[in-house]
Amino acid sequence: MTRVLVADDQTVVREGIVMLLGLLPGIEVVGAAADGEEAVRLVGELGPEVVLMDLRMPRCDGVEATRRIRAEYPGTQVVVLTTYADDNSLFPALRAGARGYLTKDAGGDEIVRAIKAVVAGEAGLAPQVQRRLLERLSAQGVEAAEGPDVPEVLELPDGLTVREAEVLALVAQGLSNSEIASRLYVSVTTVKTHINNLFAKTGARDRAQAVKYAYQHGITDGVT
Repeated sequence: MTRVLVADDQTVVREGIVMLLGLLPGIEVVGAAADGEEAVRLVGELGPEVVLMDLRMPRCDGVEATRRIRAEYPGTQVVVLTTYADDNSLFPALRAGARGYLTKDAGGDEIVRAIKAVVAGEAGLAPQVQRRLLERLSAQGVEAAEGPDVPEVLELPDGLTVREAEVLALVAQGLSNSEIASRLYVSVTTVKTHINNLFAKTGARDRAQAVKYAYQHGITDGVT
């Protein structure tokens, strides 16, 4: 059982999330907080493995609470669960140490996957968040991704590199190898190498399976 704390300032939402989590396999809700200050305190008292953290809360918002929890209780991971997925919400939360980011339209299965991912040391990101991070990485380049402007939380599935994810996204858009090569300013041989690598990593046997994988993991757009 994974011990989870819920933090949300809206009573109806908070109680609804607690009720939903109580129905999910492998999840034990150990407490609920009405703001970030209470969340930090309860983490110290209850020792949850994961906090489901809202962002817009009084006294201490979700970003500051995340920063404090990760600094004071590094054994507790944070998954943001919020209405907002804009850059001004997303990137500060990830820089503060959140390893997961979901929007409140996420279903129970998606919440469980995110919780299990962060407990395993991986990133638990909604598909649209993965696309936004990939978009930022594509726009700024790999070197920029190592700087302060892009959080390090982006971990593409199955060990895909950023370039392999770019190629996969273009495959999903229906581009041929030569069209991908033209788009990325590389040779067709290089594109074939990337495709062979991503096939091996994803277990795809052909382009159709690769496209299915891309849609399942939200790697379908966001490349330039």
